[in-house]
Amino acid sequence: MDKRKTLKVLITAFCLIVLSLFFSSVSDSAEYVIPKKFTTPPPPFTPGIFPCSQCHQGMPADKKPRKLEQMHQEITLRHMPDGWCFDCHNADNRDKLRLANGKLISFGESYYLCGQCHGTVLRDWKAGLHGKRTGQWNGEKEYRLCVHCHWPHEPAFKPLTPMPPPVKPSDIK
Repeated sequence: MDKRKTLKVLITAFCLIVLSLFFSSVSDSAEYVIPKKFTTPPPPFTPGIFPCSQCHQGMPADKKPRKLEQMHQEITLRHMPDGWCFDCHNADNRDKLRLANGKLISFGESYYLCGQCHGTVLRDWKAGLHGKRTGQWNGEKEYRLCVHCHWPHEPAFKPLTPMPPPVKPSDIK
């Protein structure tokens, strides 16, 4: 290869590297920042049941899965196979939820609990693509919790069968 072609190749490669570095830094700085703490209204508790400690204070936690017969018998857990109350609710402090790593969170932060299994939905919720949020487009926003639309023990929305993809114009006869 002659010197002119080699020089052209080197200049082209250099320009491509500089452009890729420039555009990667621009896209990184323009990335939308999602807040770590979300403003949410209080969870929609059934009247009179929260705080849970008003009834459960000093009551030992029976961690054995069973049919509930005295209280909460209206709850049927159909959210996850072989699940039990203390998979999500904290046994020692009933006014808190418990993440898989043992960290305790408030009911107002339940989106972290749901997000452990529903990560892509949590990502979409944070970005405002799933669920409802109100507020200013460029200011404070209030996000609805998962439980404002979904009953956590037996989700209200049944799975949907996806529609077939659209027909390509070239395949229409």
